[in-house]
Amino acid sequence: MIKDKLILIRGAGDLATGVAYRLYKSGFKVVMTEVEKPLTVRRTVAFSEAIYKGYCEVEGIKAYRAEGLQEVKDILAEGNIPVIIDPQAELKEKMDFSVLIDAIIAKRNLGTAIDDAEVVIALGPGFEAGVDVDAVIETNRGHFLGRVIRAGRAQENTGLPGMIAGYSRERVLKAPIIGRFTSQYSIGDMIEAGEVFAYIDQQPIKAEISGVIRGILRSDIMVKIGTKLGDIDPRGEIKHSTTISDKALAIGGGVLEAILSLS
Repeated sequence: MIKDKLILIRGAGDLATGVAYRLYKSGFKVVMTEVEKPLTVRRTVAFSEAIYKGYCEVEGIKAYRAEGLQEVKDILAEGNIPVIIDPQAELKEKMDFSVLIDAIIAKRNLGTAIDDAEVVIALGPGFEAGVDVDAVIETNRGHFLGRVIRAGRAQENTGLPGMIAGYSRERVLKAPIIGRFTSQYSIGDMIEAGEVFAYIDQQPIKAEISGVIRGILRSDIMVKIGTKLGDIDPRGEIKHSTTISDKALAIGGGVLEAILSLS
């Protein structure tokens, strides 16, 4: 039965959360792993926030930070999603997971193997279906988004954000230097083009377009060159900042299809 299948998701960012949402709503029990300091920008729709806050809720689903194996089991028993700091997903050796999903979106394989569980699935480039994992889910926006790949690889990373209202690169802010990130803005705030979005140390980072801030890093986090700092949505719909994206839900649907077809 579906409710008997235990699923481990590596990563708890916004795309991983879209996957967890689909699976949880379908009756699966889900456990998620994260790094000690997640760099998620779409924090209002990511279960990775539980690592910082101890608890978070996304579209009615509750997630709690687990400090160990027993807390993982306790949170599951209460009908919620446990999120545990476990970058290497060592938990897979301690619990009987039917499915393992690599949702780190690292663009390369950081240690997931096809024999990690009965069914192993990965999101995006860096994996070969039939070799590294049982199935790969396409993550590039476009005609093939969410498709299940049973042989071969997903499309290569383009390095460009998806087009929204005619904007791509301009809507995503990235760190030009190494330093400490700070901002006075919050997710859901409106910002105008040319305004200072944030600072890295003393260097101002300005918005290139106007819109609603859909994602932003936590302040006082150290960033590297190229770290994603935030996401401005030119459509200006505040509700888009608090709901799971169409992309995340499409990928989640592909994962659900893969699980049902491979189990």
